[in-house]
Amino acid sequence: MYIDGAWRPAAGADAIAVVNPADEQVIAHVPAGGAEDVDAAVRAARAALPGWAATAPAERAARLTALRDALAARQDEIAATVTAELGAPPALAHAVHAGMPVVVAGSYAELAAAFPFEEKTGNSTVLLEPVGVVGAITPWNYPLHQVVAKVAPALAAGCTVVLKPAEDTPLTARHFADAVHEAGLPAGVFNLVTGLGPVAGQALAEHPGVDMVSFTGSTAVGRKIGAIAGAAVKRCALELGGKSANVILPGADLARAVSVGVANVMANSGQTCSAWTRMLVHRDRYEEAVALAAEAAARYVPGERIGPLVSAAQRERVRTYIERGIAEGARLVAGGPDAPLPAGYYVSPTVFADVTPGMTIAQEEIFGPVVSILGYEDEDDALRIANGTVYGLAGAVWAEDDETAAAFGRRMDTGQVDVNGGRFNPLAPFGGWKQSGVGRELGVHGLAEYLQTKSLQF
Repeated sequence: MYIDGAWRPAAGADAIAVVNPADEQVIAHVPAGGAEDVDAAVRAARAALPGWAATAPAERAARLTALRDALAARQDEIAATVTAELGAPPALAHAVHAGMPVVVAGSYAELAAAFPFEEKTGNSTVLLEPVGVVGAITPWNYPLHQVVAKVAPALAAGCTVVLKPAEDTPLTARHFADAVHEAGLPAGVFNLVTGLGPVAGQALAEHPGVDMVSFTGSTAVGRKIGAIAGAAVKRCALELGGKSANVILPGADLARAVSVGVANVMANSGQTCSAWTRMLVHRDRYEEAVALAAEAAARYVPGERIGPLVSAAQRERVRTYIERGIAEGARLVAGGPDAPLPAGYYVSPTVFADVTPGMTIAQEEIFGPVVSILGYEDEDDALRIANGTVYGLAGAVWAEDDETAAAFGRRMDTGQVDVNGGRFNPLAPFGGWKQSGVGRELGVHGLAEYLQTKSLQF
C-alpha cells in the first residue's frame, strides 16, 4: 500500500493474483487490503487535507506538472504493464492507455493555475473550495486514464485522495503512485489501497472520513455506492454503463460511418463504456451496411489487431450475450461464440443484424466486441430507438453535413455525441444521462465536481 507518502505492508496477508488475459498466466500478486488499510489511508488523507487545501493554486499546478512529466517518462513501462495485465495490443497501450493520461494530467496542471477559485458578485465574494477527502474507485478497462481523470482534478481542486483501483488491473496504479512520489506531493495527499471491491471498495465508500466518492464501473455497483453516499449525505460522482447509438442518417458517407463505427466498438476489445454498440441504419441501405460491418469486423484478428477480454468471467459474460442474441432471433453475420480463437480470454469480433429494439443485446451493456445493427424507417423512428434504453452516455450521428447531424444530436438523450466522426476531446465534459451516471469528468467540468461553494457577504 502507498499510504502517507511511503510504501507499507498491508494489515493482512491476503493477496490478489494478477493474470495476463492473453495467456492466462499469473504475473504478479498485490495485497488484498481491507478496512484497516482503508482507515489508515483515509486518516493520512485527512491529516494532509488542511495543508494541501491551503496550498496556492500555482504550487498545486507545479506539482501536477511534475506528475505529468513523471508519467510521460514512464510511458513505455506503463504501456508494457497495461498490455500484461489488461491484454491491450502494444500500439493501443502506448497511444491511449499510457499517452492520454499524460495529456489529461497536463490539462489539470493548466487549469489549476488559471481557474478562478474566487469571484465577486455584488457585495459577495464567492469561494470555490475543495470538497475534502475523495475516495476514488476506478475500473479495469482504462486503468491509468480513469485514475488520472479522478485524481488529477481532485488534486487541482485542493482535495486529498484515497484510490482503490480495480483488482483485475492494479499494477498500473502502482506506477501512478511512484509518479506521485517522484512529483513531490506532500505525504498523505495521495494514497493507494489495493483490494477487492466488496471489501476495500465498500470500506472506502462507507468511511466517515471520506467526503466524496468518485466511482466508475457498472450501473449495478454504482447504485450501491450511490445509496451508501446518499445515506451519509456525501458527494458522489458516478460514471456508469452505456448502450450508445451510432445513428447513420440518409445521405451520410455509409462506408466511412460503418467502418468508424465498427472500429469504435472493437477498440479496447469492446471494453469501453462509451462504445457505439448499436448501429442504426435506414432500411433503404440496411443490407449494404450489414455487409460493410461484417467486412470491417473481419479485419480485427484476435491476438493481432484486437486483444483478449480482461478475465475468464468477462469472456463468459460476453459469450452468454452472444448466445442470447442468437436465441432471440438476431442474425449472426460475423464472429459468434464458436469461432476459432487463440489461447487466452478472447472473443471473436461479432456483428448481429436483424436486431430489434427490445432484444437483450440492444438493451443491456455487453462490454465486449459485439455490434448490433438495427433498422429504422425515418428520423423520428431513429430517435425513438436511439433514446430507447435506460442509458445515455455517448453516441454518434452521421449525415450529409454537420448541421443536419448536429440537429439530430441535440435531440439525443445522452451526455456526449460525436458529429460526423468528431475527434475525442480530453477537455470536453464526459459523463452520462439517465442510468449512465451522475457528474462529469475531464476539463473544467471535471474540476468543478471536486469543489464546493462558500459565499462571504460584505
